[in-house]
This record gives sequence, structure tokens and C-alpha cells, in this order.
Amino acid sequence: MRLLSIALIALLGLVNAELWFGKGGLPTKIELEARLQAQQAENDAARLRNERLEAEVRDLKEGLEMVEEKARYELGMIKPDEILVQISTKR
Repeated sequence: MRLLSIALIALLGLVNAELWFGKGGLPTKIELEARLQAQQAENDAARLRNERLEAEVRDLKEGLEMVEEKARYELGMIKPDEILVQISTKR
């Protein structure tokens, strides 16, 4: 009887170890959680980038002020008989 109890406890320990450390166990769970966090961070960055692009598209659709500002800032374009002065806010 004692030998049977020891064998059953050993078998139970083996099955339990397989559940914790085998395929689909604790190491897999930790890896999946890390991958999930990385993907969520990537999604948040993409969401922020998309929101900025949506705002820029909305501005471009609504008026020419954004187009004029971009032309002046990025291309240095000015109107005839105009002097362009840009003031930097960086110190």
C-alpha cells in the first residue's frame, strides 16, 4: 500500500510539473505576456501617429492656412515684396 501511495504521489508530481513547465505552461505564459506588452506599446505608438496624421489631413482639407504654413516653413516660400521672419522658440 505504501509503495502504491508513493507511486501515485510521484505520478501526480510529474503531471503537475508538466502542467507548470511544459508546453503551454508558465514559461509560455511569461513569453506571451511580454509579447503582448510589446505589441500594445507598438499599437499605442501607431495610434498616436495615426491621430497626428488625421489632424493634419483635417487641417489640409479645411483650409489653405496649413498649406501656406508648410510652404513657408519647409520650402522657405514667401510672397512677392514680403520679408519672412521666423522666430525660434528653442533656447
